[in-house]
Amino acid sequence: MHYNMLVKIGLNIAYYRKERGYTQCQLAERTSYSKNHIQQIETARATPSVIALFDIARALDIPVSMLFEIR
Repeated sequence: MHYNMLVKIGLNIAYYRKERGYTQCQLAERTSYSKNHIQQIETARATPSVIALFDIARALDIPVSMLFEIR
């Protein structure tokens, strides 16, 4: 059950990242997380902390709630 939510969050991060024209590397630079960690979050291989979600949302210039949207 939680895995499905992690997948949705990861897909949303990837969607908004690409919508803004950022690579994973660029998002990593904007958040101070590694590219590998961003990649793992986007593919649900890592569970992001609440702080990481806020950092990523801020870097993407979106409300954190948008990371939880169901598309």
